[in-house]
Amino acid sequence: MASLPRVLLDLELAAARATGALSRLARRGGGTTLPGKLLWKVDPGAIDRLAARLPRGAVLVSATNGKTTTAAMAAAILRPETKLVHNAAGANLVSGVASALIAAPDAELGLFEVDEGALPEVARRVRPRVVALGNLFRDQLDRYGELELIAERWRTALADLPDALVVANADDPLIGESVRGRPTDRLLTYGLDDPAQARTVLQHAADSKYCPEDGTPYRYAASYVGHLGDYRCETCGRKRLRLDVAARDVTPHGLDGVDFTLALPAGSERIRLGLPGLYNVYNATAAAALATALGVPPARIAAGLESFDAAFGRFERIRVDDRSLLLLLVKNPAGANEVVRTLVEAAPPSTIVVALNDELADGRDVSWIWDVDFEPLLETLEHAIVTGGRADELALRFAYGGLDRSRIEVLASPEAALDRGLELTPPGEELVVLPTYTAMLALRGLVARRGLVAAYWETS
Repeated sequence: MASLPRVLLDLELAAARATGALSRLARRGGGTTLPGKLLWKVDPGAIDRLAARLPRGAVLVSATNGKTTTAAMAAAILRPETKLVHNAAGANLVSGVASALIAAPDAELGLFEVDEGALPEVARRVRPRVVALGNLFRDQLDRYGELELIAERWRTALADLPDALVVANADDPLIGESVRGRPTDRLLTYGLDDPAQARTVLQHAADSKYCPEDGTPYRYAASYVGHLGDYRCETCGRKRLRLDVAARDVTPHGLDGVDFTLALPAGSERIRLGLPGLYNVYNATAAAALATALGVPPARIAAGLESFDAAFGRFERIRVDDRSLLLLLVKNPAGANEVVRTLVEAAPPSTIVVALNDELADGRDVSWIWDVDFEPLLETLEHAIVTGGRADELALRFAYGGLDRSRIEVLASPEAALDRGLELTPPGEELVVLPTYTAMLALRGLVARRGLVAAYWETS
């Protein structure tokens, strides 16, 4: 006879699943989080028990930028060989993790993208076997606070997981501090190792530039994305951790993708990634390191990465009659600067739609747009259509960046902005759309209602 706790949990799960089904039937998308919110409210400990049922345990992926793509790449590697539960729609708080667990009762392995602020709580409940830490960039300071606070919370959470294997981006100084001193058999590091792709100086908006021990500015032998790179403090000797997994010999192919050599402990593979940019090389290398931590052989890692297309809203191409949309999420200076860098180096667009919101999921403070180096992108622009709740500030930013005001159109309606952008895009060409998070969901929902793409909660 089943124990009373098991019977209660089954009843709770039945109620939560019914709630999610009704939400999806109403086409509201809340089915991705609503069941978990209900379960979390009724019985917070149920999440712990659900995670404990996973025969192969759980993996957590957290970062400021790239966690959705990294987790999706890892899923492409792992899914052919295991029954996976993955919060693919991006619901990355405790409720989203709970909802994913509710929806996949037969899963063997949990793969969960986790919000930076939620990582300590999710880790405490899920007790993961692997934790992958990607990067910490300045983002939503009104919600998260300074980066050092997040790093300290991560360090405390990891101390409570002595048996977990931590996969860490060695190129991020704050990540390095979070894992410094961890036993080598509980740590697997990754990073880029191709000075030919590096900048000679840090960008002005780089975040973690000073050694926490003595305040000395780091000296970089190679700077790749923001403050990520091969760093060293010349006063105390702190430096980038060793690289267990590395991306080398990077060859960009414009917006069509990038090739690189993936150096793994068990051998090397040449990878052709269908996504462009060094930031996606980082994402792929993180996913490869995570898979390595789970014992996946190099050939299968390579096959999974090369089969990967895109996570929704992150370099996602959507066909619209005889044109296409290219959705590129931007949400903070580091990420936006890399998007601009990739576009300028590949094929600078003549028309863009940029959507800036300040909703809770975006962060109320939009001053970060002044730390984005839009100027190289503006040099070739004929039309910039700005929309969203803070479109006026965005228009001002572009005007101060040197774009002639006659080329800036402010349209309050995202739908009108999208249609105007498509109108200005010649047949056979592509419209680049740069939205913040909630704007991306709104724009993607719009094209989904037009039947051009599946709704995001139907892609998980």
